Amino acid sequence: MTSTGSTSVEVLDRPRLPAGRGPLSAAVLDQLAGRAASIDVGGAEPNGEDLQLALYLCYELHYRGFIGVDDDLEWDPALLSARAVMEARFLAALRADLPGGDDVDQAVADLLAEPIDGTGVSHHLSTEGTIEQLREYVALRSLYHRKEADPQAWVIPRLQGQAKAGLVTVENDEYGAGRGARMHSVLFADMMVELDLDPGYGAYVGHAPATVLAEINLMSLCGLRRRLRGAAVGQFAVIELSSSPASARLVKAAKRLRCGPATERFYAEHVVADAVHEQVLRRDVLAPLLALEPGLAADVVFGIQGSQVLGHRSADALLAGWHGSTASLRRPLPAGHRTPQ
Repeated sequence: MTSTGSTSVEVLDRPRLPAGRGPLSAAVLDQLAGRAASIDVGGAEPNGEDLQLALYLCYELHYRGFIGVDDDLEWDPALLSARAVMEARFLAALRADLPGGDDVDQAVADLLAEPIDGTGVSHHLSTEGTIEQLREYVALRSLYHRKEADPQAWVIPRLQGQAKAGLVTVENDEYGAGRGARMHSVLFADMMVELDLDPGYGAYVGHAPATVLAEINLMSLCGLRRRLRGAAVGQFAVIELSSSPASARLVKAAKRLRCGPATERFYAEHVVADAVHEQVLRRDVLAPLLALEPGLAADVVFGIQGSQVLGHRSADALLAGWHGSTASLRRPLPAGHRTPQ
């Protein structure tokens, strides 16, 4: 695990390969393990466990890779070919579920509108959620937050001028403004330790359902495709424009559950930072991007709408598990042993 303290020695942190969830992900795992495999996407469901895990595995090669997996497989032709088929199927299914359009101002307005019924994961955790439910939420969110800002970093060389400068300004904050111990991914790891969770990068892939993997896969997909640079910016806008109120509720949850300073610190950081980032994204990224490339408006809207839909699916599945109608995780977490402060 990567050390999170400034006085500790940092060690390389890579995930282990998870178990497969069907013939497609099993074939991808065989290829990663050095066993030549025929990767047939076949009839895999675009939002199903098998395809989403297979896609996640392919994308992870562009991040930190996996323990025991050859780095050269990042550009393996068989994996890239299968990934292209999976991406096309995933994108087609997602686009079919979205209203679409090219009105970025309306999409942003919809994004900023808080639901009046007060439902959602952060509302539940702030008022009645248990410490075990918070631990489940944090474990699932770790798949993004332990790589926070990395998917969006790919879009930087695809932009120019003020849009690039504005996006880098936000990314600089995400990466701790040059201080490793203040990187948001590291603050998240500190919180995981406090909640008696494994802070290792990708430690909970095997626990995460397809709904969670799909959220992260969309980030990776948009970041890796220059053609979807507008969608990558739209997806980033969802994170930065909408998280401040939810983070405030999660600070309340951390206080109510007496989690400790690291949990409060992570969410308090996002209350302040994301309120500032909202203005930077709107004024210094979205506006100059669309002034320079107005044809990207529909892609920006797609990034916003797609992220919202996938986020709602993930949240609905988690809440359904907490309310007893389904399992919230693919397998339960080990019980925590720490007593809240």
